[in-house]
Amino acid sequence: MTETTSEIRSRTMRAIRSTNTKPEMIVRKLVHSMGYRYRLHRKDLPGHPDLTFPALRKIIFVNGCFWHGHDCKRGARIPKTNRGYWLEKIARNKERDSNHNSNLAVLGWQVLTIWECEICDSDTLQSKIRSFLNSQEKRKPTSEML
Repeated sequence: MTETTSEIRSRTMRAIRSTNTKPEMIVRKLVHSMGYRYRLHRKDLPGHPDLTFPALRKIIFVNGCFWHGHDCKRGARIPKTNRGYWLEKIARNKERDSNHNSNLAVLGWQVLTIWECEICDSDTLQSKIRSFLNSQEKRKPTSEML
């Protein structure tokens, strides 16, 4: 018995995870090796950030280029079948990400988004993370947080 294309696609889509992805694990290992400690996937914050640094009031999201509509080669790909669905889905994802970032800023958090395509250059990635985490700008929470 052979599998149909839709069965293969369904199995592939079920295998995609939202947490503990390979790019996220690479970033976590790098950040830990740099001496930083963090909390994972805080459900009490908008977007359930991948890495949270509570004392610094900083957050890192590790986003897949395709799923979040990055402007790189991988992010610009649109499947040939069901094109309208995918364009709408990625647009919704981008809107949701924007809303989460805005809400986090209101709550006094600074956000860094690391894209899947940035993972391959570890020296540049390490420099970007260190610069973000070492920056002294701290935001105070608004009255909504108090």
